[in-house]
Amino acid sequence: MNLIEELKWRGMLHDIMPGMEEEMAKGMTSAYVGFDPTADSLHIGNLVPVMLLVHWQRAGHRPLALVGGATGMVGDPSGKTAERQFLDVDVINHNLEAQKAQLEKFLDFSGENGAKVVNNFDWFKDMTFLDFIRDVGKHITVNYMMSKDSVKNRLEGGMSFTEFTYQLVQGYDFYHLWKNEDCMVQMGGSDQWGNIVTGTELIRKKGGGKAFALTAPLITKADGSKFGKSEGGNVWIDKNRTSAYKFYQYWINSADEDAGKFIRIFTLKSREEIEALEAEHAENPKARILQKALAEDVTRRVHSEEDLQTAIAASRILFGKSAKEDLAALPEAELLSVFEGVPQCEIESSDLKDGVGIIDLLTDLTGFLDSKGDAKRAIKENSIRVNKEFVGADCTISSTDLLNGRQLLLQRGKKNYFLVNAK
Repeated sequence: MNLIEELKWRGMLHDIMPGMEEEMAKGMTSAYVGFDPTADSLHIGNLVPVMLLVHWQRAGHRPLALVGGATGMVGDPSGKTAERQFLDVDVINHNLEAQKAQLEKFLDFSGENGAKVVNNFDWFKDMTFLDFIRDVGKHITVNYMMSKDSVKNRLEGGMSFTEFTYQLVQGYDFYHLWKNEDCMVQMGGSDQWGNIVTGTELIRKKGGGKAFALTAPLITKADGSKFGKSEGGNVWIDKNRTSAYKFYQYWINSADEDAGKFIRIFTLKSREEIEALEAEHAENPKARILQKALAEDVTRRVHSEEDLQTAIAASRILFGKSAKEDLAALPEAELLSVFEGVPQCEIESSDLKDGVGIIDLLTDLTGFLDSKGDAKRAIKENSIRVNKEFVGADCTISSTDLLNGRQLLLQRGKKNYFLVNAK
């Protein structure tokens, strides 16, 4: 596999330092990507650098994932308009462990080119400030640091010394890994170019060696909205933060233009497979062939086959034809995620203990419908369903009908849903 050609056709190559391909051809080497421990989960924006590491390993080289136990205490100013809030050590360590577990889903940690997770706190914890400014700071001029976009873009509003020195700290990470892990390459988003080349400069001046930078383009969406964001904020890899259903929906709702780009970046499908899918999609765009292939692949790899099937079932419940069995099989977390935006009410479980007539349930107990007359008309029109099953005027609902022992799903027509939560 030719890594550079692979990244080019996938749209994942923005910039690369001259001489890197020749160096890679000499034999196995290591490359690293840094991850920011400001949350206890990666989000889908992090999947671009993760996929860089995946392709690096597929090309026969060794990937290193650096989790920033030290740099997380400072905060990277790249692309930021204000300084970040500092996190305490316990929070950072918790976040690091959670992110490490997620990285293990994508990278192979066995064999000669097995991946490795490193934490820069391990080499910074015993370094004093005087050690740093003497052994690191003397090699990089202030003029060089001021020329970086991460600094220039913040000059008008002001920038603390802490953030100003971030590129030196990241540069030393690269130097340390070059010296101790045979790491010749740092990869990241295009906004990281300045920080990365500071590392190559430090390696040249302090170590008398050479190293290289490779960056991927920042992902943009066709409609101009920010990639990786939904109405609820970041789309997280942790399904406790973003349910498998919402994760799946994010990808399947991609615009056609975006789906063609995303399926190259976020899946390992071959060029031939993707071009075949695009041809099939072009024949029948309404079938959303590309979006389905993208959503299924990414959801399966990030979560699991079981979570994918749950997400598909949840989507079918809301948007397609489904039965009571599909609804009953849905875990409570996914059920609540699917119907998060619909009107809801809370009742006592004891209200259903002896059973309640459907008319009273729809009106007095839940307030789903305005009046008993309205409820009777809706039932006569055969437009009322409880847990996806049509009901008649003589129907009685009891606690045994609760989904997961806690919910009832009421429905009028195709799209008018109401969720009842029993305490």
